[in-house]
Amino acid sequence: MLFKDVIGLVDLKKNLVQTVKDGRVSHAQVFLGSQGSGNLALAIAYAQYINCTNKQEDDSCSECLSCIKYQKIVHPDLHFVFPVASTASVTSKPVSDNFIVEWREALLDNPYLDVFTWLERLGVENKQGIINTDESSSIFKKLSLTTYESEYKVMIIWMAEKMNISCSNKLLKILEEPPEKTLFLLVVEEHEKLLSTIISRTQLVKVNKIKDDELIGALQQKHSISLTQAQLICHLSNGNYNVAVQLIQETDGDDFNPTNLQLWVRYCYGRKFADLITWVDSIAAIGREKQKNFLNYVSQIMRETLLLHLKLENLVRLNGQELQFSKKFSPFVHPKNCVEILDQLNKAINQIERNAHPKILLLDLSFKMVDLLHIPV
Repeated sequence: MLFKDVIGLVDLKKNLVQTVKDGRVSHAQVFLGSQGSGNLALAIAYAQYINCTNKQEDDSCSECLSCIKYQKIVHPDLHFVFPVASTASVTSKPVSDNFIVEWREALLDNPYLDVFTWLERLGVENKQGIINTDESSSIFKKLSLTTYESEYKVMIIWMAEKMNISCSNKLLKILEEPPEKTLFLLVVEEHEKLLSTIISRTQLVKVNKIKDDELIGALQQKHSISLTQAQLICHLSNGNYNVAVQLIQETDGDDFNPTNLQLWVRYCYGRKFADLITWVDSIAAIGREKQKNFLNYVSQIMRETLLLHLKLENLVRLNGQELQFSKKFSPFVHPKNCVEILDQLNKAINQIERNAHPKILLLDLSFKMVDLLHIPV
């Protein structure tokens, strides 16, 4: 991954290059960025530049042996840790190494991927992806070895906030006494979910959302779409390149969230409790990651619908059927209930992460939505 392949972030790239030139490479860094910002791609490009044997003024050379291996994600001194779960082929104590082939394929397809897309690719259904205690043993083993070819061993931990407490504590010990010439790059979306002790021992690299003009240019160049289409997709994706790609591809699965949202609010507002129970049964069966993805989608639509209620349509990032639905739904989402709706959705997402019983949780959330949607303006 070259810096030039990472969309935008011009100033940040320059700063990272300068840390290498000045010999100020911190042994532990957190690349904090929202989904689709490119924080994972940037971390890989940074690692490649550090170990490039023929560094250019502002990027890796792309031609040395180290760069060639980095670009294929096969460098022996580049290690990855990422959320996993047991599957049909890996039934016990899954760790990242069990899925490294799938990981390389996913990264080469789209280095902006999100955790939902990754776990869906693995065929994980009723499980959440985590970085568990067994992973820490694998980290210790890899980092105890000397480097094979490069000056630095690099450990990239993607979605580091998914580490459980035991794994986090063991990682903390390594960060306190790091092996020589070892670089930890923690790629994170939710900084507050990391242990405060880990945060205090790392250097923060804040990765901002992709700017509109940079995203528009990238979409035109990489996907050969018109300027008008690129501008529309940029507006809808809100700086998230992964969402932008999904909008372009328009896969068959795109209808799941919109369809179920419309069913859910119709049943809630109409107090159709028998239908609600049936709907809850179907959603409870789809798996926790897909449930979280759906509730995050609902949160996004609720925010956009509130903007429509407040007559701020110029700020709304919706189009097509979603926009038409939100316009019809906007009288029922207003300042008196929207904050509580969003709060209940966030609580439900957190409870799903804590393995709450999905049917009980979703039914309770639905009954609360029934009351909230009937609060008068």
